[in-house]
Amino acid sequence: MKLPPLVPGTLIRRYKRFLADVTLDTGETITAHCANPGAMLGLNEPGNRVWLSKSDNPKRKLAYSWELVEVNGTLVGINTSMPNKLAEEAIEAGRIAELTGYASLRREVKYGQNSRIDILLEDDQKPLTYVEVKNVHLMRQPGLAEFPDSVTARGAKHLVELGDMAEQGHRAVMLYLVQYPGTQRFTLADDIDPKYAAALDIAKGRGVETLCYGCDISPEAITLSYQLDIDI
Repeated sequence: MKLPPLVPGTLIRRYKRFLADVTLDTGETITAHCANPGAMLGLNEPGNRVWLSKSDNPKRKLAYSWELVEVNGTLVGINTSMPNKLAEEAIEAGRIAELTGYASLRREVKYGQNSRIDILLEDDQKPLTYVEVKNVHLMRQPGLAEFPDSVTARGAKHLVELGDMAEQGHRAVMLYLVQYPGTQRFTLADDIDPKYAAALDIAKGRGVETLCYGCDISPEAITLSYQLDIDI
């Protein structure tokens, strides 16, 4: 996925979850929108190099959005609105082998209890396939990606609803998309949210599949490109 032209800067602070003060390379200090509800452990340190997109919509309160952060020389994607688009692009390009061969793909389809599935795959010769996508950007040990980075009751609810779909005879897939290049393995951060870990264990017992894919990232593009081993 191509990114819009990005503006580099230095992080001053991230606060109120969705706000970040940044000093641009031009010397100007601005407040950017941070589309990430998580704790962003290890990513929101003052002084980190960041890359922002800028909207030309005059009605937006904040023109800039935080997209990438550099950690130890690695660019990490922190925008949690990106993974659904990345997954859609990868599925349509055939880069996720387990999710190929469907006639159609739809986004944000209503299902469950007042929820929307991230991706619904449909084909007359296959069961309906419900795909929930989660952004992963936590790495506390070299090469090991973890989810979640904060408590997510909403994420646990999604696992229950995926389990419901599996028990109804559909296919249900939990896709973890890692926007932290250089990772080889994925696991759950059960010390951060043990209830989510328990919910996934139950969901797997009900027939929910788990997949994990990583990305290559540059200031110009983010591309889903390789599969990670899952240690759960």
